[in-house]
Amino acid sequence: MAGKCVGISGFAVYLPPYRIDLEQWCGWTKKSWDKTCAVVGRSFRMRGPHQSVYTMAATAVMRLIERYQIDPSRVGFLGFGTESSTDNSAGAVIIKGMLDEALREKGLQPLNRNCEVPEVKHACLGGIYALKHGLRYLALEEEDSCAIVVSADIAEYARGSSGEPTQGAGAVAMLLEQKPKMLAVELKHIGSASAYRAVDFRKPVLRNIIRGTLNCHFQDLPVFNGKYSITCYLDETLHALQDMLRRMGKNPSDYYRSLSAVFMHRPYHRMPVTSFAMSYLFGLARNGTAGEKELAKHCDRASINVDEIIKEMRSTPDILQLVKNRTIDDDVYPLSIQLLKDFCDSDFFESVVAPKMTLGSEAMKDIGNVYCAALPAWIAAGLEDALAQKKDITGEKILAVGYGSGDAAEAIPMVVMRGWKKATAQIGFNRSLQPQQNLTQMQYESLHDTGDAQGLKSPDEGFVVDSIGSSEHPGFSDEGIEYYRFVR
Repeated sequence: MAGKCVGISGFAVYLPPYRIDLEQWCGWTKKSWDKTCAVVGRSFRMRGPHQSVYTMAATAVMRLIERYQIDPSRVGFLGFGTESSTDNSAGAVIIKGMLDEALREKGLQPLNRNCEVPEVKHACLGGIYALKHGLRYLALEEEDSCAIVVSADIAEYARGSSGEPTQGAGAVAMLLEQKPKMLAVELKHIGSASAYRAVDFRKPVLRNIIRGTLNCHFQDLPVFNGKYSITCYLDETLHALQDMLRRMGKNPSDYYRSLSAVFMHRPYHRMPVTSFAMSYLFGLARNGTAGEKELAKHCDRASINVDEIIKEMRSTPDILQLVKNRTIDDDVYPLSIQLLKDFCDSDFFESVVAPKMTLGSEAMKDIGNVYCAALPAWIAAGLEDALAQKKDITGEKILAVGYGSGDAAEAIPMVVMRGWKKATAQIGFNRSLQPQQNLTQMQYESLHDTGDAQGLKSPDEGFVVDSIGSSEHPGFSDEGIEYYRFVR
């Protein structure tokens, strides 16, 4: 059973229609559009007044079931990855309940009664952890079952904060199968890393109570420290990749060069490119004589001593100590950061490293940061882009790297399967960008601050929150519990 082939056979994406054009946002906020477009992207989405993380997740799963004609009785695992859940008791079973009712309304059977329904919470990595759990389920499953994993999140930041342009909302559902039609995951070679980082990115409930925002319009605004978060992202992904390469018995730069595409957690446009470039350079320091020779060439171009940078790259800095020392703006890899800046301006980077991260990159500039759904969304967009460009990537190796603040990362090697074209044709990533309603400044500020705004169009399809319970009588209590309705 350990050698059973498991992986991904389908994707479905749901984005709420309420769109913020970042060029217009820059006009409202007096920010640089050129910088925002280059670093962040073009737009982001917001959840509507009758939407929640559960309704978006259920809508994505329903699309998956319909587009891939999934037999509901085969679904033995429904995993939910998020950091935006609002019920501290139930999770994926809420989504199952919505789906069961809607499937019955359509004259279909509900999901398997013997279906597992776990929810996995970890900032931006919950969906990848849920994916891993679903794959392990299939690797041990003897019956003809499939698994569905859905990642959904709502990224909100205070207006005026540095994180404001990196907001977003949406959900991505994945169909997992034995003998996958799209991507085979090398389960035994997945690399893992984790370390506690304290103030990287947190959402303490106590903070929301103190700030008085624990009310009908609940905003789970994070505590974050931008430069420190970048340091944590770079360091943790490096450790996960090192673990993956150790498991595979591969030399770093040799493996990176063999890849057809690389997808990494994407909080904003530029971050994953920076991370992979850093990973490539660090890989050279662990790639034997040939790697060190190539690293020396890059160091000569940047006027950096190669022996000093190899020593730095092989060090094990204590990132958490920066918090204890109150020096979170310090670079723990100063020479490497200096080299990275020069490397990203080189012809070598543009011709060898950057092209591995182009598939789907343009489309991703229009959805914003969707936390746990960001990496699955990019993989879906990348495959659809490859199909549109008529690139035959059958049998090619791709790499997916998930990251979650706090701090953890997963490095997942995959292989593109023979049936990827037919399966990819059902994704509809670009279709998910429609319909859209560009919000005015007044609509945006009202929806952000109060959860509603005048002139919002209702979603054309999917699940919505129909009502919220308010009874707290001894015989029947449903205070705060959402009731849902499927809109067709």
